[in-house]
Amino acid sequence: MHGWIILDKPHGLGSTQAVSAVKRALWTQRELLGGTEKWKVGHGGTLDPLATGVLPIAVGEATKLAGRMLDSDKIYDFTVRFGSQTDTLDLEGKVIAQSDHLPTLAQVEAVLPGFTGPIEQAPPAYSAILIDGQRAYDLARKGEAVEMKLRSVTIRALTPVRFELVENDVEGFSTSSNRTEDRRLASITLTAHVSKGTYIRSLARDIAIALGTVGHVTMLRRIKAGPFALESAISLDKLDEAARGGTIGGLMLPLMAGLDDIPALAVSPDQALALRQGKVLSGSDIATGLHLAFDGVIPVALVEMLDGEIRVVRGFNLMPKEED
Repeated sequence: MHGWIILDKPHGLGSTQAVSAVKRALWTQRELLGGTEKWKVGHGGTLDPLATGVLPIAVGEATKLAGRMLDSDKIYDFTVRFGSQTDTLDLEGKVIAQSDHLPTLAQVEAVLPGFTGPIEQAPPAYSAILIDGQRAYDLARKGEAVEMKLRSVTIRALTPVRFELVENDVEGFSTSSNRTEDRRLASITLTAHVSKGTYIRSLARDIAIALGTVGHVTMLRRIKAGPFALESAISLDKLDEAARGGTIGGLMLPLMAGLDDIPALAVSPDQALALRQGKVLSGSDIATGLHLAFDGVIPVALVEMLDGEIRVVRGFNLMPKEED
């Protein structure tokens, strides 16, 4: 029971609530099987209540890797509705700006390259960022002016997926062309591959402004977080069903699944003991960088090779089973 439960988080549920749901499921299984184990549980990347999709939940020793998930790239599908902006930049807020100007698909495609690569963005006022010790969303809800500082992020790819044309759009056909690309859009859905710290709601806001209009997010779905994709995600209903059947372990991905980009390093039992004690190993000719040290099939530690020395980055409290 040390690994990852990848939730397909439903709409309206916060990340902390999702962690609580996993804890309850583990407790249910423990009561069913008569066990006494207790596990640490944490999430690998906050997902807004409005958003759905991939939410990695770390269990047991995997919680030591949750920070790596926070730092990993994410991929989202999101829909921007043009013509109105809300104070929360999504469906949950009140409209604070409107525009009659609606862009065409050709115009959207023309501005997207300007949002690809390193960019700066101001996070939403309704976010969990701390300002003088208070959450930005708490200040915003009090009606206080919230100044959000620009932050640097990287948009690795930004691709149109589908769009909704304005119905009965006479204006859209007033040009000499009747191509779909020249008709006005009510909304567009994009796929974004982004670095850590990227706010999709801010990205949607800024794209709309670049198009000479305003907009807000009406759908946000995370389809990948680090190495974890929707294909391995499960619903809360399936998790609850597994808990009542005592089979949660069958739904979990192994601890190593969060490190699929890290090369393995085989160590001897003596070296494994030294690493578990936090000691430095020397004399190895392995490549510089991170490695996952194994004693047989047991993960020992995430280590870093630097200047001929192997140092522990994260140690795991996992011991080989004693033979009878």
